[in-house]
Amino acid sequence: MTQSSKPDKILVVDDSPDNVFLIKTILEEEGYTVSTAENGISALAQLETSTCDLVLLDLMMPGIDGYEVTRRIRKNTALPFIPILLITAHDSPNVAQGLDLGADDFIRKPVTVDELMGRVRSLLRLKHSIDERDEIARQRQDFVSRLTHDLRTPLVAAERMLILLEDGALGELSPQMHEVISIMGRSNSNLLAMVNTLLEVYRFEAGRKTLAFQPVNLHSLLEEVAKELSSLAAEKQLSVNQEFGETSVTSKVMGDRLELHRLFTNLIGNAIKFTDTGSVTIRLTCPPTVSNDLITIEIADTGSGIPLEEQTTLFERFRPGNHKRSGSGLGLYLSRRIVEAHQGTIQVNSEVGKGSVFVISLPKQQSK
Repeated sequence: MTQSSKPDKILVVDDSPDNVFLIKTILEEEGYTVSTAENGISALAQLETSTCDLVLLDLMMPGIDGYEVTRRIRKNTALPFIPILLITAHDSPNVAQGLDLGADDFIRKPVTVDELMGRVRSLLRLKHSIDERDEIARQRQDFVSRLTHDLRTPLVAAERMLILLEDGALGELSPQMHEVISIMGRSNSNLLAMVNTLLEVYRFEAGRKTLAFQPVNLHSLLEEVAKELSSLAAEKQLSVNQEFGETSVTSKVMGDRLELHRLFTNLIGNAIKFTDTGSVTIRLTCPPTVSNDLITIEIADTGSGIPLEEQTTLFERFRPGNHKRSGSGLGLYLSRRIVEAHQGTIQVNSEVGKGSVFVISLPKQQSK
């Protein structure tokens, strides 16, 4: 047991009452809390309602055997990590399959007290170590989330004051002061955008992000985002082309309009940012599929392209590219989280020197 006053809880799963009684007696004498299940179905049902710190699992059982129980436990992402100790007879098949499916150790029948307790203590130490690591990670994420939220307040206030100064609310500025205020404003806006992105990332990761789904016309949304970013493209003398298929003009998706706006602002903004000459093209199509239930958005640019070795990790958090204008490595990660929250997919096709195409596929709103 741990030094905590709360004893570790162990679930013993075996179709033999004698085996269950023996193991339960040994464990309870050591101070553990023991629950039992006579088959795999009962064990899985118990874990759905009350988790435990360790599962002792008979490998060969009628109905659902230990292999299948192991597979289902590891497949259930709602469960915390639970070590699995397989119990197998000397003449049973090789336990390698169970270990490959996610079990952590095994012990052969008839069990001895010393060996059983040694393996139980070892797996419980593993459980406590992983739980402690996960708790530290949760605390770190919560700290960063709170810190990011607190940072946002003074940055917003500073942005508003800089806008007032730049507009001459406190008196006319000299050209030199106007330039200095403009630089400060851009720097503050960049920092605020980074903080906002970081805050959104941690909201997704902490499960605190609530999406408001409603029918969204992507044609209108993409036109809106393109118009908002047109000044950035004009500064670089880039053309922003819109190619919308006839069937896609009225097609809608069920989504959170604010998050989709954030997604396309990030992707189109990146395309403009990393393109020095040429154009950015936004395509909206409903490609023919078996069920014709997808709508596809492509953001294509004529920029420098992305090396193949960077493409594999492009959508991971804190993985900025090697480009001199690469940012924090959070924008594309957040984009992926938004797309996945809408049950869609995002991928990139790129070749160095020839530009990049980001392809987003979203489920189309089904007509009633």
